[in-house]
Amino acid sequence: MPRLLSALAAGSLLLMGSALAERQPQQVSEQEAWALHSRVLTLDTHVDIGRGYATEQLDPGRFTSAQVDLPKMRAGGLDAAFFIVYVGQGGLTEQGFANARQQAEESYQAIKRMTRAYPDQIGLARSADEVEALHAAGKLVALIGMENAYPLGESVAEIPLWAERGVRYVSITHMGHNQFGGSSNPRLDQGDTPNQGLTELGRALVKALNDNGIMVDVSHVGKKTMLEAIALSRAPVIASHSGVTAVHPNLRNLDDEQLTAIKTNGGVAQMVAFRSYVATVDPQIQKGQEALRQQYLAAGWGGASEADVKAYTDGLTALRQLHQDVTLAQFVDHIDYAVKHIGIEHVGIVSDFDGGGGVEGWDDATETINVTWELMRRGYSEAEIRALWSGNVLRVMRAVAAAANQ
Repeated sequence: MPRLLSALAAGSLLLMGSALAERQPQQVSEQEAWALHSRVLTLDTHVDIGRGYATEQLDPGRFTSAQVDLPKMRAGGLDAAFFIVYVGQGGLTEQGFANARQQAEESYQAIKRMTRAYPDQIGLARSADEVEALHAAGKLVALIGMENAYPLGESVAEIPLWAERGVRYVSITHMGHNQFGGSSNPRLDQGDTPNQGLTELGRALVKALNDNGIMVDVSHVGKKTMLEAIALSRAPVIASHSGVTAVHPNLRNLDDEQLTAIKTNGGVAQMVAFRSYVATVDPQIQKGQEALRQQYLAAGWGGASEADVKAYTDGLTALRQLHQDVTLAQFVDHIDYAVKHIGIEHVGIVSDFDGGGGVEGWDDATETINVTWELMRRGYSEAEIRALWSGNVLRVMRAVAAAANQ
């Protein structure tokens, strides 16, 4: 056996050794937590952006009503994030596809506006190496993910374009089946059935993503479609924002078979801090939140004024202070379970901020330190925390880029 191991092999052995040892709860000071947190590259794999992002309406260069902006990232020690080109599921028609494509374009341009407006603060990364280089240069890092392949229409011809633009993962579906496959949350009004797998176009999508170095995202994807996509993919996949069914049953969460499939594939399952995916939300909060939606967001987020959005968020904060909220500790329970079931090398951390994500203790980017602190209290080592925050995702990104050339 060679006397010198590569850094990657040495790191893997370190993680394996730490995983074999039983973790013991630790007393950790805030100063100790910040010291470790500052040494770790933290990467959140799913941050949604609102309409009007990177304009006067919502300027990410200052403190805003959004859960993530540049000052909040610095304040909480969030170094990097996938900003999302998201389009909700609409009709499978020529007009539906055209509308979706326009919405996707608007989101992409908003992300680009942010990086152009603040080039001294944040840069766009298209590879794992670029993530690390930007971080080493003292900059925040933006990556791009596409949530819902629906805007691609009835072909995969635009995958090379989105790859060139920097998109590094694409989720097959969102809420509702689409032209590529089945969703974890079928839309009954469309006559969806829960057992739809990959379509012929969906199989072409997986191949196109592999060919262009884009991670196949299996979050929001129905189980049959997900398992078929994993079996077909020649590269590791990512579940960009999902929870664990065994900890809290939810259609969006992953059961043990799905977790094991991700492990076998060499992929990574990002555990999401989304209240209703983490634990049961107090019915009083749910009832009050619906009333707030009806009062202030009846026209949707895009049709709400800044005052309406503030009234809604302030009201929701008050509700969560009045009733029992879902906590950071309950969120980390999902991480614990996934790590024990499939190993530290296949698990990561994600917020889904501004897409509904957040829990008490990690409800915007300023509180990112609290996740590291809780992991330290539970006995996770620095190497393990580094893997959870970014190491595993960067590994998958490198593997996917390498597979594109096979």
